[in-house]
Amino acid sequence: QVQLVESGGGLAQAGDSLRLSCAASVRTFRCYVVSWFRHAPAKEREFVAVSSTLYADSVKGRFTIFRDNAKNTVYLQMNSLKPEDTAVYYCAANNKGVSSPRAKEYDYWGQGTQVTVSS
Repeated sequence: QVQLVESGGGLAQAGDSLRLSCAASVRTFRCYVVSWFRHAPAKEREFVAVSSTLYADSVKGRFTIFRDNAKNTVYLQMNSLKPEDTAVYYCAANNKGVSSPRAKEYDYWGQGTQVTVSS
């Protein structure tokens, strides 16, 4: 069973940066595709990023996903934060080799970390 633990969320002001981390408890971490999703109040869960080239339009150019396989960790660097980025951020993983924006492709999910951006 793969466990994912997010961290790095918190309070920020518009224009600030935050870096989220997703640590995985699996030896073969390099074999897993890890993505980021977010869920804002009264909204549907939203895809954010996966791999190094697939991003939601709303975050493209501001957010960067990258990983450190030696640390079993995937990061989400969030720059130029906006109030509309306020949400609970989740990382999700699969070992099917599928880099997808669809939540149903991911079998493992973290517990989420809250990001709140004030104007």
